[in-house]
Amino acid sequence: MPSPDSSTSEAHAPSVAVSGSAGTTSELKAVDKDTKAGVGFGIGAYGLWGLLPLYFFILQPAGSVEIVANRVVWSLIFCAGLLTLTHSWGAMAKAFRDRSVLGTLALAAGLIAVNWLTYTYGVTTGQAVEAALGYFINPLVSVLLGVFVLKEKLRPLQWSAVVIGFVAVGVLTVSYGKLPWIALTLAFSFGLYGFVKKRVGPKVDALTSLSVETVVLAPLAGLTMIVLAVNGTATLTTNGTGHFWIMAASGIITAVPLLLFGASARRLPMTTIGLLQYIAPILQFIVALVVFREDMPAERWIGFGIVWLALVVLTVDMLAVTRRNAAVKRATKRAGQPKPTRP
Repeated sequence: MPSPDSSTSEAHAPSVAVSGSAGTTSELKAVDKDTKAGVGFGIGAYGLWGLLPLYFFILQPAGSVEIVANRVVWSLIFCAGLLTLTHSWGAMAKAFRDRSVLGTLALAAGLIAVNWLTYTYGVTTGQAVEAALGYFINPLVSVLLGVFVLKEKLRPLQWSAVVIGFVAVGVLTVSYGKLPWIALTLAFSFGLYGFVKKRVGPKVDALTSLSVETVVLAPLAGLTMIVLAVNGTATLTTNGTGHFWIMAASGIITAVPLLLFGASARRLPMTTIGLLQYIAPILQFIVALVVFREDMPAERWIGFGIVWLALVVLTVDMLAVTRRNAAVKRATKRAGQPKPTRP
């Protein structure tokens, strides 16, 4: 396609305009199709994460330690199968040869292990509401970590959201009669996990990352499974064939949402991802109240309401900044375009 300042005859001008219009239309359709696919993948990922408490409920009487240990081992087996099918063992080997990548993913593995164990413990001990709270306040914790870890300067609305979040934690502490440690552990472990994963950035894809993390955790997970079996407290092989295969499915249940999220993140702006992330805690909250029938007294509703207010403030700020940045980009693009010359 000729550039705007190309020398073309008047006879060719109409055909150039039609070609440009057709090209732009096809590009817009491709972008729209990609965006729809990204939203679908994102809903799938966060929807599956939101329904995860139901899976842990089905695994009873298995405890949190056994569930997490099995989750690591079966995830590794599933990832090994995917690496073989996609011929991606080279990427895996490359990640292990790069000490900075390996060290970063090892740290990420430790953080996600804490996150998985805390979340599973919360759900299996009748504290799924507090577990959902952890993912509601995670965006607020991420903002706070940006100040202390990345030395970022917060905008006024971000500070307002953080302050409102602190008030909510205070109200919920009074409601629970203790600091909501499950929620805080989940929020900080997952927030730190996100920061650590950003350090490797595009160097590793979602499958390679999960594979390395499970390899790091597998020795301890395997040892845990052996100890539980020797002590007679393991349920993997003692509760029937159905229980065994449901437990073994933890590999698929862990990997599939991560792969869907990776596919979504490649297609969508972070603003859209930031909005989609609320699907998971909303579903977890609904499951805890409707399916598990967990107690939700009035003061706890007030605490959650304050958390949701903080998230509204944070979301308004995020959308405003995104809109402002988009306007600046458009203005910069227009300023950079050559002015049309008169015939």
